[in-house]
This record gives sequence, C-alpha cells and structure tokens, in this order.
Amino acid sequence: MRPLGALKNNMSILDVRKALEVELNSMSPALATSWENDEYTPVVGTAYQKVYLMTAQPDDFEFGPVYRQNGVFQITLLYPGKGGVLTANTRAKLIQDTFKRGNTYTNNSVDVIISKTPYIKTGSRMDDRWVVVVDVEYFAHITS
Repeated sequence: MRPLGALKNNMSILDVRKALEVELNSMSPALATSWENDEYTPVVGTAYQKVYLMTAQPDDFEFGPVYRQNGVFQITLLYPGKGGVLTANTRAKLIQDTFKRGNTYTNNSVDVIISKTPYIKTGSRMDDRWVVVVDVEYFAHITS
C-alpha cells in the first residue's frame, strides 16, 4: 500500500502538469499535440507538438511539510521538413511569450511559477520533420 504522503506528492505533480498543459492547450492558434502516454499518429505534412513534464529532485529548503518541486515542461515542435524555419521558430517564440518568466499557473491550489525565460533550442532535422525544442523551467511549492 502506498503511503499517503507519496499519493499526495503524485497528485501535486498531476496538478503541476495540468496547470501547464491547460495553458499550452489554450494558445492560439491551436496546434495538434501528442500528450505523454497518449496515442497520437502524426499526419504527413502537418505540424504538431510533443509535450513532456520532466521533474527534478524536490528541494527541501526547510524542515516542515513544504518542499519546492523543480522541473522542465518541454515542448518539442515538429514541422514538415523543407518548409524553412520561420513557422517553427514563430511558434517557439509564441511559447516563450506565453510562458514568461514569473508567470503563475494554478491547478487545485498548486501554483506553478515559470522560473526562467523559456529556452528555444537550435532546430534540427529528424526524418521528414524540422524539430525545435522549447524548455520551460518551473517550480512549485508543494505541501506534503
């Protein structure tokens, strides 16, 4: 049986995920999304994004029930190849502008704060796609 603290910790991670995914999903224009552990079949010639929530080791900055959960919300943009870089980079910039450093997103009383300006990595070719990765660093203070 899982201890109650571990269950609450997992729920808090789900709250972090939900807060960030809701914001990403509300961006306009919308972009097809491959969510973690969901089935998704890319459409040839159509752009889409993959989303990953990568958690870091929690930071126990003081004794007590509160800890800081750090991590990266990574959005991988996959655009049809041979179409230039402008469209993918425009979307990456939109993500950077949406998840500005200091912005806060909340789900179930868990505040997720963007800790750094999102990092737009250098694009690269993968199969028939042009790929640009955007890392959005965040933290949340979680009560266990």
